[in-house]
Amino acid sequence: MSLKKKIVAGLLGVSLLVSMSACGSEKKESKPDKDELLTIDVYDGLANYMGIQKGWFAEVVKEKFNIELNIIAPNVAGNGDTLYQTRTAAGDLGDLIIVDNGKQYNELVQGGLLYDATDLYKDMKNVSKYDAAVQHLNDGSEGIYGFPTSVSSLSPTTPSEGLDLNFGAYIRWDLYSKENYPEIKTIEDLLPTLKKMQDANPTTESGKKVHAFSLFSDWDGNMMAMAKQLSNLYGYDEVGFALAKADGSDYQSIIDSDSEYTRALKFYYAANQMGLVDPESTTQNYDTMYSKYQDGQVLFSWWPWLGQAAYNTTTNLDKGQGFMLAPIKDQKIYSFGAEVYGGKQFIGIGSKAKDPERLAKFVDWLYSPEGALANTSQTQGSAGIEGLTWEMNKDGLPELTDFGKEALFGGEATVPKEYGGGSYKDGVSALNVTTILGIDVNPDNGFSYNYTLWETYQKENTNPLKEDWSKKMDGAETTLDYLEKTNQIEVAPGASYVAPEDSSEISVLRNQIKSTIVEYSWKMVFAKDENEFNKLLKEMQDTANGLGYDQVFEVDMANAKDQNDQRVAVAKEFAK
Repeated sequence: MSLKKKIVAGLLGVSLLVSMSACGSEKKESKPDKDELLTIDVYDGLANYMGIQKGWFAEVVKEKFNIELNIIAPNVAGNGDTLYQTRTAAGDLGDLIIVDNGKQYNELVQGGLLYDATDLYKDMKNVSKYDAAVQHLNDGSEGIYGFPTSVSSLSPTTPSEGLDLNFGAYIRWDLYSKENYPEIKTIEDLLPTLKKMQDANPTTESGKKVHAFSLFSDWDGNMMAMAKQLSNLYGYDEVGFALAKADGSDYQSIIDSDSEYTRALKFYYAANQMGLVDPESTTQNYDTMYSKYQDGQVLFSWWPWLGQAAYNTTTNLDKGQGFMLAPIKDQKIYSFGAEVYGGKQFIGIGSKAKDPERLAKFVDWLYSPEGALANTSQTQGSAGIEGLTWEMNKDGLPELTDFGKEALFGGEATVPKEYGGGSYKDGVSALNVTTILGIDVNPDNGFSYNYTLWETYQKENTNPLKEDWSKKMDGAETTLDYLEKTNQIEVAPGASYVAPEDSSEISVLRNQIKSTIVEYSWKMVFAKDENEFNKLLKEMQDTANGLGYDQVFEVDMANAKDQNDQRVAVAKEFAK
């Protein structure tokens, strides 16, 4: 699973899809005047907010395009599969659509739910700079139905994430230091250390109970998403029910007793037996969990864009408090190589959009330097609006303004009224999509879109927490610096691979099996004792196998090996 929630499409027969409309797409009869405010429905499989976009990003979009974004987020709505199926069956998924490549792209093209933007593409001067990626996405279709995300001009073997990888074991470093930095040979060694940290700090300043782990289920798909993360720490990522190592050297079935996935379930089970797992994990959503990180109620994070983003505010950092990468001796963290043909999602215009021309201009703007800086995603923080959060200094270098530092580090800065007012954090783009990789260079000034890579930021970004971490991490200045020095990165070349859609038979089997795996996984984490854990594990395996797991896994293994072949090929091609 990608970091973000994958919305797995339900079974939609081709005959049903074709009956909705022909592959050619039509506009609604009435087209609004360009001066009229256009409220568009954005069906966004990546969004973690539902409703009308607010704040400064909304102000920018309204001012430039007179568009208002109404975000429809299956992550928030719950039961995203049903929402996708219902809206698709009705023939109108949204005016703007952000979903997965592959199966969903094919379904929507075949069903006539995407607008053919071929004529409009000629005037889309920003996204057309990545024409190879656009053509790759739309290969096999008789038109331009979508635009790839996370496009890049970098080598496919270059880590795409910036100073922090997407994955990693991040802990409250200040509390770890108080335990005198215990050695961590492997992930399981973290548990006794986290136990000591939790026991020494049982409540927050607000009086809330502290737990080492707090989980959520919003992003569960083929498996329990929060359990899959451990495999990323050791160089694997998922392909359906398979775990594939980034270098193609190993493949695993997630339900095997010795898989990295089962290891993660045992890890959480052991943690829960020690009282380290938040008991509200089974019922809370991402937003509730995030607020706990903000309050200091959680001590461990699988992602920098969770623990650090929520807790590492200027106030906390100045006090030497915050999340930093743990020095696990045997880790080999999975990194997404720069995707030369774009990422796993795409942006499309709905076939029934009222004003596709205006939407095409908005989409194209998202790929402009201004749009890439204003837009953001959870994993690729961008710098925001020039003149508000950043500016070019007298030395010709990009630099965060005082407001920018307050907004991006403190999180609660109030935006000036002329920029829309309100909280900066609440006004961030709810699209949660990266159009251009943050580590790519902005052609307007020659510097990265990601402000954390700026020289001015790195010089100023010193605090007691970072200094202590750096001292204990062999003088490393950043997470990437440390992982490169210790040879603990496993880069998966960015081949932009998309698995072919399942047959109708495999799709039905997968949906039944994944529900079983997810249900049993959560039960295993909260099993009362080891006997019950093992009993549940066997029941999960037997039930999955009885439902046809081997048939689905055979498909996933073939896809995993095809993915590796493409990675090898693209690495070889761009090495020339």
